[in-house]
Amino acid sequence: MTKVGRNVTKFKVGDIAGVGCVVGSCRSCDNCTQDLENYCPKMVWTYNKHHEDGSRTFGGYSDKTVVDEHFVVRIPKNLPLQGTAPMLCAGITVYSPMRYFGLMEPGKHLGVVGLGGLGHMAVKFAKVVGAKVTVISTSPNKKKEAVEQLGFDEFLISHDQEQLQAAMGTMDGIIDTVSAAHPLLHLVGLLKTNGKLILVGAPIQPPELPVFPLILGRKLVAGSAIGGMKETQEMIDFAAKHNITADVEVIPMDINTYIIQQNPQLTRN
Repeated sequence: MTKVGRNVTKFKVGDIAGVGCVVGSCRSCDNCTQDLENYCPKMVWTYNKHHEDGSRTFGGYSDKTVVDEHFVVRIPKNLPLQGTAPMLCAGITVYSPMRYFGLMEPGKHLGVVGLGGLGHMAVKFAKVVGAKVTVISTSPNKKKEAVEQLGFDEFLISHDQEQLQAAMGTMDGIIDTVSAAHPLLHLVGLLKTNGKLILVGAPIQPPELPVFPLILGRKLVAGSAIGGMKETQEMIDFAAKHNITADVEVIPMDINTYIIQQNPQLTRN
């Protein structure tokens, strides 16, 4: 942080500050007064949207940005910036529903569908609180690397009917992070009675889901989008306490340099 306004009280010059997905909201609706700015009808995205004065938001591609202190989180000094930045989107997107729906508790069995940016954060949060984690994926080749890096408990191939059948009715909740079209029925079947399937991916094609499997198990299908500012700060503080960051690959800004580094044969005549 290089400058602060004269009325700013939360930060001082030199503090490490983080700006996530939201840089504005009405601050007066029911959602805003409950620290749910992310659900405000007038919420302003950090990227490619407009403030009330008509100026455009440019997000993480900006050289400089000016943000209301309400929409800025304090980054603890023990968190490396490159692994912290993705948590302001991917981290809070899974942390918020896991907390709200009671899935970040010792002894809970959480299923995580998809092991990308969101999924691996859900695994890290769940494991550090003592939950059992089963990763559900279409890619068998992710298992070895993921077990070594993330230490989850079980791995299910989503199209392996034998594996799915053996796991039916075993999970307290499932966080579904997949944005491609995929069936939900077998995921509902994996839930215990009163289990919760939380959708945080955003497939364009509407999913199909029969009602009877929900009725017969009093199961819940819900959605969630990022989190409010209070909860985002809570997530960052939780991550700092447990030394959790996102797994990232840092590459040069010069894409041509990166391509040559990854493909040295391109430099040969």
